Amino acid sequence: MFDLSAPQYWLDGDITLYPNAVNATTASHLYQQLHQEIHWRQETLTLYGKQHLCPRLQSWIGEPEASYRYSGKTFTPEPWTPTTGSLTQQLNQQLTQQFNAVLANLYRSGQDSMGWHSDDEPELGLSPIVASLSLGAVRDFSVRKVGESRRFMTLALPHGSLLIMNAGMQQRWQHALPKRARVSTARINLTFRRIVNR
Repeated sequence: MFDLSAPQYWLDGDITLYPNAVNATTASHLYQQLHQEIHWRQETLTLYGKQHLCPRLQSWIGEPEASYRYSGKTFTPEPWTPTTGSLTQQLNQQLTQQFNAVLANLYRSGQDSMGWHSDDEPELGLSPIVASLSLGAVRDFSVRKVGESRRFMTLALPHGSLLIMNAGMQQRWQHALPKRARVSTARINLTFRRIVNR
């Protein structure tokens, strides 16, 4: 299903981007399916000792043992939905990976966002590979070097694109999805991961 031809490489190979991994018709169908299937919720996260409402809707989905802890909270996975299960199987085959969980994010508009972070939690192992599927509104994916405050680059992630954060990226780079006042439509993002610490 995924068209992994014509890859683009960024950050000396730390990122691989397939801008047209899923054609527009299929991507729109997937968006509708995921919007309906997933049990979306707005979590309360702890940042710097204070509790905040997460600035997006989320769901942690995967194998029963694939618990995940971040922002001071442990997430027990919801069962696979038909679409998330199917997409994970296809990606595992095409990328020769062993993803066993997916973090689904619903950005309701440009006011929803994701702050600077690295996906470097212990459960992900030493050099995780994370695959990120974007459906819906085009949003900017910003990157900066670990330890620096200045943005290094930004990639626009179109509807149906697949971005792979390759092994080693999380040790060298942080990423974010900043607010965009001009974006009025929603985006669903699935980030496929392998939980290795049980």
